[in-house]
Amino acid sequence: MAREKRKMEKEEREVFRVTFTGENVHSNTQEAFTLFEKSRFGEKKDEKIYYTYAEALYLLEKKQVEIRKNGQKMSFQGLLKKLKKIDRKIETKYSVFRDMRNRGYVVKTALKFGAEFRVYPRGVHPGEDHAKWVLYPVKEQETLTWHDFAAKNRVAHSTKKNLLIAIVDEENDVTYYEVEWQRP
Repeated sequence: MAREKRKMEKEEREVFRVTFTGENVHSNTQEAFTLFEKSRFGEKKDEKIYYTYAEALYLLEKKQVEIRKNGQKMSFQGLLKKLKKIDRKIETKYSVFRDMRNRGYVVKTALKFGAEFRVYPRGVHPGEDHAKWVLYPVKEQETLTWHDFAAKNRVAHSTKKNLLIAIVDEENDVTYYEVEWQRP
């Protein structure tokens, strides 16, 4: 009983406060900086750690953070509802992000590569080495033209990464297809 109580107290202490402004999600707590150094969640900027929407959802779902907007604590569903108004594809992106993080990969944004995410192999941190994949999450019922596919593949090739397409089905299960260039 005492052991269980200590475990619960420890878990409560590990939760740290994050602020959602309606535009961004950030924290300036020591715990945020520690988590960044340990697991590469967020990006350091202006004495704060800024989180992507997918990272914020993940950390909230894992009960590692408490997210507040205007001083009010947000639930996972409450945050998701707000984020859907900002990004209509957040559920698909989040399903893929969660799956990749649960598998032990570091997942970061890849907007400058024209992709949704860049993915680092297990044990590799951004800045130490390059990402192996550019990742495009899509819903199962979405269509992808050959032109879209070729463009995505070209971006991956030009950035010396493999293309990874994540298809999310109705149950939010994710199937991955990796495309890589072969020399004849």
